[in-house]
Amino acid sequence: MKQKVTAVFDIGKTNKKFFLFDKDFQEVHKEYISFEEIVDENGHPTENLPALQAWLKEVFHRILEAKEFDVKAINFSTYGASFVHIDKNGNPLTPLYNYTKELPEKVINSFFEKYGPKETFLKETGCADLSMLNSGLQLYWLKTTKPEIFQQIKYSLHLPQYLSYIFTGIPLSEYTSIGCHTALWDYEKKDYHTWVYQEEINEILPPIVSTETSINMNYNGNRIKIGVGIHDSSAALLPYVRSIKKKFILISTGTWSISFNPFTEKPISDDPTNKDAINYMRINGKPVKASRLFLGNEYKVQVQKLDKLFGVNDDYHRSVKFNFDSYSKLIKNFKHCYHWESIVDEKMPQQTVVTFQNYEEAYHQLMTELVLLQIKCIEEAKGGDTISRLYVDGGFSDNDVYIKLLSHYYRDKELRTTNASLGSALGAAISISDTKLNSKFLKKNYALKKHVPFIISD
Repeated sequence: MKQKVTAVFDIGKTNKKFFLFDKDFQEVHKEYISFEEIVDENGHPTENLPALQAWLKEVFHRILEAKEFDVKAINFSTYGASFVHIDKNGNPLTPLYNYTKELPEKVINSFFEKYGPKETFLKETGCADLSMLNSGLQLYWLKTTKPEIFQQIKYSLHLPQYLSYIFTGIPLSEYTSIGCHTALWDYEKKDYHTWVYQEEINEILPPIVSTETSINMNYNGNRIKIGVGIHDSSAALLPYVRSIKKKFILISTGTWSISFNPFTEKPISDDPTNKDAINYMRINGKPVKASRLFLGNEYKVQVQKLDKLFGVNDDYHRSVKFNFDSYSKLIKNFKHCYHWESIVDEKMPQQTVVTFQNYEEAYHQLMTELVLLQIKCIEEAKGGDTISRLYVDGGFSDNDVYIKLLSHYYRDKELRTTNASLGSALGAAISISDTKLNSKFLKKNYALKKHVPFIISD
């Protein structure tokens, strides 16, 4: 008898993944692939959309024919800030422009001449700054600089919804893609921003549906429920929101550490100059206040310098465990020692001064300074909300020094770590299921672990 499964395509900028989950959301099959990037008309690297589309079809058709699986549903999780512009026949009109591509300065200036002042606009739309990372501005750029292409656009679909469209032929929009720093959404009005209507951009944006929407279709002779897709950050947050009743902040760590507050009472940041305060949306359209820190990137830079300074191998930092004596020693006359290369902080010195006798002490100093920045990031996401729980997932969830320090500084809160390697894929599967999650879900599926602050001796 075939095993009933939910299929998920989880598309990152580097790795493209395909998963099958059983009824208990346990992974039963996975595949990975990566493609060489191609370039757009300006030579800027971008996603190989034709190769991606061909792979999606090949994998899914093969799985449908497999004797061991009965695919009942499929959904899509992808990175955000990326549009696919299709013509009346459903064919892409442009490359999938990379969000690292720079918008011309004259385009941004002309936009703010019409819809500024800048600070007000950024606050209303929950954006940190304006660039191609704000995908709505891509539409303004196309309209003003490539009108011959813009006029041919029937629909502009965010990448998760385009992947769904490949299988359904139905163009739709949903909240998590609209709400991820696109500059399209007015968080106070809870609608598209005024500029979207004034530029008539709304005419090429498909109808908005809930992220939980699915379309029942007969696909190649199989009755399948096809989801509308979901933005990966919102997908990773979903299992927590669905299974935890008390308010919490999720700190998702990696190259970027992003602190998510899905219970915010005040989504708009008070500081319009803070480029790291950003907004997302939950699947039901409710705002998520977030703050980001280039934690993993800075950690990598500084650890490489320490490795060289103390003559240790590249993996040595992974073996360093929290040492209370080392921490006590540096905290007595604490001062900042590290000059950051990818983070701006008013407390950092003009240049790094490491006077420690061994690697462990220098590493504890580094982690203490990074954790203090992490706390600042968490507090920005928390705002004035009363929150008693913190969850940490991603690369730093098993960093003993980071976790011990974070639990120490947040002694008044419950700190838990999870191993959410399937994060966004699992969230995509859950978003189109009718399954209710309980408090045991994270323990069973995410290796949930509670951490107790270390004891401070007199």
